[in-house]
Amino acid sequence: MSVVMAVQVSCRGNCLALRMLSRSVSHSSVSVESVSELDSHTHTPALFSRSAIGTFFQERPLLTNPFTQDALLRAYLQRHLPEQAVQRDLLLFGERLVSEIEALGRQCELNPPVLQRFDPWGRRVDRILTCDAWTRLKHISAQEGLVAAGYERTYGEWSRVYQMSKIYLFAPSAGLYTCPLAMTDGAAKVIESLGVHSSREAFERLTTRDEKRFWTSGQWMTERRGGSDVSSGTETVARRQQDGWFKLYGFKWFTSATDADMTLTLARITDRHGRSTAGSSGLSLFLAEVWDSDGLCNGIEVQRLKDKLGTRQVPTAELLLDGMSAQLLSEEGRGVASIANMLTITRIHNTVCAVGAMRRITHLCREYARKRAAFGKLLKDHALHVQTLSRLEVETRAAFLFAMEVCRLLGREENRSASDRDTLLLRLLTPIAKLYTAKQAVSVVSEGLESFGGQGYIEDTGLPSMLRDAQVLSIWEGTTNVLSLDVLRSIAKSSGSVLQAFFTDVTERLLAAEASAALRPAVTSLHTSLSALKRFTQTAAARPTGALELSARDLAYSLARIYMGALLVDHAAWENATHTDIYAALRWCDQDLCPVVSRDSAGCYDPQKAAMDTALVYDGLQP
Repeated sequence: MSVVMAVQVSCRGNCLALRMLSRSVSHSSVSVESVSELDSHTHTPALFSRSAIGTFFQERPLLTNPFTQDALLRAYLQRHLPEQAVQRDLLLFGERLVSEIEALGRQCELNPPVLQRFDPWGRRVDRILTCDAWTRLKHISAQEGLVAAGYERTYGEWSRVYQMSKIYLFAPSAGLYTCPLAMTDGAAKVIESLGVHSSREAFERLTTRDEKRFWTSGQWMTERRGGSDVSSGTETVARRQQDGWFKLYGFKWFTSATDADMTLTLARITDRHGRSTAGSSGLSLFLAEVWDSDGLCNGIEVQRLKDKLGTRQVPTAELLLDGMSAQLLSEEGRGVASIANMLTITRIHNTVCAVGAMRRITHLCREYARKRAAFGKLLKDHALHVQTLSRLEVETRAAFLFAMEVCRLLGREENRSASDRDTLLLRLLTPIAKLYTAKQAVSVVSEGLESFGGQGYIEDTGLPSMLRDAQVLSIWEGTTNVLSLDVLRSIAKSSGSVLQAFFTDVTERLLAAEASAALRPAVTSLHTSLSALKRFTQTAAARPTGALELSARDLAYSLARIYMGALLVDHAAWENATHTDIYAALRWCDQDLCPVVSRDSAGCYDPQKAAMDTALVYDGLQP
């Protein structure tokens, strides 16, 4: 058999031909080099070669204790909460994140929940099955007091800062278990603020450190018509029973963490003729356990699990409430007012999780830059690359200080040490912090993934899930536009008092920093922007109808950027601040801090522009 024939047969995968060729070569003068040469003429693959894969494999970035790696978090706590017990707890928690929690979160991503509609004998059970790691994260959350710390109030007005520092560290590793924790915290806050004695056991379960007693809570508000517009979108009705409880009937379109132990939900109480009151005045708040005494769904049918862009770890479902037994939690008709505290809590959780995502990607990026070489040197030695990472760092630092300030204000309110200004600032800043940091998170995580090149786009690195999960942050608890309008409402309802509190607070922080020559450019820029913002808000009432609404988003962004700048300057003026703290403040203030004034000067809020916007958006659309 000739060598050529053997090669041709081998191309058809004939192992016998390979053996024959081997014998043929051993009894002839044809060398391997000759075979290769012959192959080049016949376009036949070489037999005895393998594609070289080389000896180099890129080192992956390693996650180390996120507490010890976070200079700003440690400096912030040193300044405001220098308790040794706090430092020790966060240090140990950081080690647990690396050694245990990170792997659990990854398991949740790889093993999303599934819906079991029926048991093997045909009985409808509607069980949502989650992986063991999800259950383990619930136990860890209880043990670490991730909800309890906010209610134990061990550190007085700084208790929320302590609690949220743990959430901030936990969130990027937690496989989205922060979602049920946010709603659990919100439910506990509602029960505590309403002081409902009959719900005392529920409150204790929501805030315990005992993993066997710990409950999580859902938040079932969204219906098909709804979204954020619960007043006109809620169709669920509540029928009063003889024992004083209610049966709920309706359809919940989007329910996160549907495997929770209990839930809060809105419904309209009907009279004996089945009639109910429309609008927000007809809504009441109810508490219901999700499972009955037999371990079956409490009058609930799970229609399907949602197929989502991200947050795949979290069971999110459409639910049919068909006689769900529930107790009235609020006064009748006071449901919307009763969930205000819950929204404050969940929006703050959203903010903290956004900042946690930013911090995690910046940590991984800088770690990778010390290991990845390109064009003859490590990424950390490429000035343009480091400049890009420094911009992400400035965004992250500003967002961190903003989140912690809102947590501090919440803690002061709960500790009954809040001034009138604190209360007004909390009302104004909570929606602003949520909307702005959510946008930052998407941008920072996206840019961070780019620094990994193709690896940032490969699923088994775990990196793409960070971007998918970040995308929900601008949707949960109110979209950017919804929250921008909420800012306008807070201004109107307070007759401008929230703005006055804002201007006073920022001015005082800037005055305290004026002694620093190094910070003078940032302080000057902030003073200029603050004055421009004052002039804009003072003339807002005289503007044409609709102009203020058109400016709402840019107004919220302006308030965010100015306040974040003031916080960066305030931190950089601290006696133990570093040169990097000063540099971060200067870099933040390089940008347009007051886009609402810039765009107003360009005529963006002229009512005629609204008509042109409509024409542009719908240009070419056929009726």
